[in-house]
Amino acid sequence: MQALSAIYEIIAMLTNVLVMLIIIQFIIGLLFAFNVVSNRNEFLSAFYNSINRLLEPVLRPIRKVLPETGSIDFSPLVLIIALNIVLIVLGNVIYA
Repeated sequence: MQALSAIYEIIAMLTNVLVMLIIIQFIIGLLFAFNVVSNRNEFLSAFYNSINRLLEPVLRPIRKVLPETGSIDFSPLVLIIALNIVLIVLGNVIYA
């Protein structure tokens, strides 16, 4: 039981890190879109591109399933909700 609990905690921590990366990607994207920060800022551009490369394989299948909504991308929100659902179900299975 303790091993399953430890595995659940590790998965929860990794999920939290992934959610934080999604939020950071969103915020940096907004800063670029509204010209608060220039795209020529090397540090933020490199950081944003690395986060995009990390998240793109996860977000691409979600984007294919979602209908076109114009310029608004709901795939990060869907991913966050799906990750939280998985954590809730996993927690109920382990601790029940």
